[in-house]
Amino acid sequence: MHELILHHYPTSPFAEKARLLLGFKQLSWRSVTIPAMMPKPDLVALTGGYRKTPVLQVGADVYCDTALIARRLEAEKATPSLFPRDRAFAVASFAQWVDSTIFQYAVSLVFQPESAALRFARLPPAAVEAFIADRAALFSGGSATRLPAEVARRDWPTLMTRLERQLAQGAGDFLFGEPSIADFSLAHCLWFLKGTPVTAPLVDDYPAVAAWLGRVLGFGHGAPSELGAAEALEIAHAAQPAALPDEPGREPEGVRIGQRVAIAATDYGVDPVEGELLYAGHEDLILRREDPRAGVVHVHFPVLGFRLEAR
Repeated sequence: MHELILHHYPTSPFAEKARLLLGFKQLSWRSVTIPAMMPKPDLVALTGGYRKTPVLQVGADVYCDTALIARRLEAEKATPSLFPRDRAFAVASFAQWVDSTIFQYAVSLVFQPESAALRFARLPPAAVEAFIADRAALFSGGSATRLPAEVARRDWPTLMTRLERQLAQGAGDFLFGEPSIADFSLAHCLWFLKGTPVTAPLVDDYPAVAAWLGRVLGFGHGAPSELGAAEALEIAHAAQPAALPDEPGREPEGVRIGQRVAIAATDYGVDPVEGELLYAGHEDLILRREDPRAGVVHVHFPVLGFRLEAR
């Protein structure tokens, strides 16, 4: 069995989601800290071009996007479950909506001028300019558009009041009764807002929401230990990718298994990854690629939110 290796950086909200998933599952994992901005040569050696954070590595298998990382952790340890059997569709669909819609509200609110000034206060002007340029490139060419701050500020009380009422009146301590992927998807957005005094009241002004968030964050991060990026690449190079899933796959429209393809996110961070399509399931796509430093790796992507094209 290979160790779980998370490639991430401390202030990434989606990395916090992954860290909380590891804590919920009470798993041990290795922590590789990656740059917050491009270039990311060690990460790209594993992924083939995918640049978003976080990425999960298990030997020579590389999992992109927290939606798929959650399912890989579910396979690693089935209980407690992120996808309760009688609510699996509801919690996964809610999580997908939050990761796309509510996350964009959080980004708009966090990077409004008053909040951004506090976040960047300790950085030299050149570093701030580099970060802004990097994020502009990250959002270039995809379907995601930056939500205007005035719209985010107008809508946020409505969203939080709905959540406050559900949590105050609902049965159980979590969104769907028992903890699920839905809680962790929403929690990382609110954790992001808690990062400065300007945006923290957008969470803290709602007592039931703040209490719920405390319960979710209370799962912690599991048991991490540090690992160097070069060591992670050596682990990949020395390993053999895991066997393909037993579940029968399918041939997506316009491509064939064994064909050279490109896979890319559709919302943002749309850098394509090219390789041989090995498997296409209902939830995941698996690409085989080879890199001088990482060796032969299988890169896994979700089906939803990614496009697949023949090369």
